[in-house]
Amino acid sequence: MSAKVLIAGACALALAACATGARKPDVALPAAYEAPAGSTQLSDETLDRWWTIFGDDELNGLEDQALKLSPDAKTQIARLQEAAATRNSTILQTYPTGDLTGSATRQTAYAIGGPSNSIFPVGGVTDTDQLNFNVSWELDFLGGLKDERRIARYDFAATQFDAEAAWASLVANVADSYFVARGLAIQLDDADEQLKIEQQLLSVAQAKSDHGIGAQSDADRIAGDFAQSQSQVSSLKAQEHAAQRLLLILVGRGREPVEQLPLAATVPDPPPLPEAVPGDLLTRRPDVREADMRVREAALQTKLAKEQLFPNLTLKPALGIVRTASPGIGVVLNAANQLVGFVPEQQTTASDFWSYGVGLNQPVLDIPRLLQDAKAQGARTEQAVIAYEQAVQNAYGDAENALVELSSDEERIKTLESGEASARRAYDAAVIRYKAGLDDITSVLTVEQEWRTDRSALTGERVQALRRAVQTYKALGGGWDYQPTQTAARSP
Repeated sequence: MSAKVLIAGACALALAACATGARKPDVALPAAYEAPAGSTQLSDETLDRWWTIFGDDELNGLEDQALKLSPDAKTQIARLQEAAATRNSTILQTYPTGDLTGSATRQTAYAIGGPSNSIFPVGGVTDTDQLNFNVSWELDFLGGLKDERRIARYDFAATQFDAEAAWASLVANVADSYFVARGLAIQLDDADEQLKIEQQLLSVAQAKSDHGIGAQSDADRIAGDFAQSQSQVSSLKAQEHAAQRLLLILVGRGREPVEQLPLAATVPDPPPLPEAVPGDLLTRRPDVREADMRVREAALQTKLAKEQLFPNLTLKPALGIVRTASPGIGVVLNAANQLVGFVPEQQTTASDFWSYGVGLNQPVLDIPRLLQDAKAQGARTEQAVIAYEQAVQNAYGDAENALVELSSDEERIKTLESGEASARRAYDAAVIRYKAGLDDITSVLTVEQEWRTDRSALTGERVQALRRAVQTYKALGGGWDYQPTQTAARSP
């Protein structure tokens, strides 16, 4: 079989292999969420720095510190620097390459059999200097080198979006930990207040017992509750300390004393439910954007795998300079230009040259293996498409669930606020009746327990609503420097 037939067959197989392409991702989303409609519009700039919505200067300062000082943030910066250098190196490898090589040698010869004479000089020093510049330039007639450059850029973009997702998680974790710590501060403040109230009740009960108008068992019962409250205060102090330490570590100040992070025993009201459109997730969520770039990269890798079946042409121009200085024989002439003798003389020659060549590489026996490699890469591309579709579905589920739960939290807070206010009024009335001798201690403690339970539930729900708001903004794609671009589903 002739070489022409083999090459023609290889090209036919290559054309057949390139006839298939990657499947277009199915990332269609509903027009609206199955959640209550939001009442607040969020611009891209606001969603980028969503924590400012809470109007908390302390939180804003912690977020800024985290983005500058946190080990997680510094790690992502180093990752991006590495990815940028790798991208640039990969791109530069697709352009013409060439090496400038040079050599310098010196050889010394000595006469062994006999002395040198003027006719036949033996021995001496020979110097040779050489400089070559060889270039290799692959012809990109199929666009493979251009695709490699695009792959490098897509890989860097995917790494960048992964880093952006890490930053978004960092700011969300800081806000979440901050609100948890503030909630613990409220619980500790409530526990201290409860301790004071029980101290007053214990004093009243003990005074009644001392004057014979009350049972000692009432004082003992309150004393038991007082001991439990003391234990709860100690536990809450330890939890608050741990929360402060975790928050300091998140913002990159892990070695500082926790006293340098004071926490107010209050929490802001949760922000109103934001307006959101599911389609924005394709461009706002960094994890979705990363999956988008992975699909683009994998599709080009499949194209490159198929192009390996085509011939590869390379131009190989070269330039060179050679200089040689070696022992030789010189002639001696008289005034009449007549030869009178010979003398040893160093002779120098120099030459330069240029050349060009064309290299052709056409796989023949490797075609079956290359076809299987292309099929394997096609399967990997399909996996990337599926991962992209899954990322979009997960993003939609995260956003919708967060919106539904945040809306529910708003309603629960209103209900619990009303219940806590009623329970507080009932407790104040029970204390007045007990001090007047109209009720026993059991009634007071029962009403107090109900009030404390309602107040604890309200505090927990307020903190939960704030944490849910953090999850909602993160789920909507907030917390990073968003820059709009095309998505894979909208591009060819």
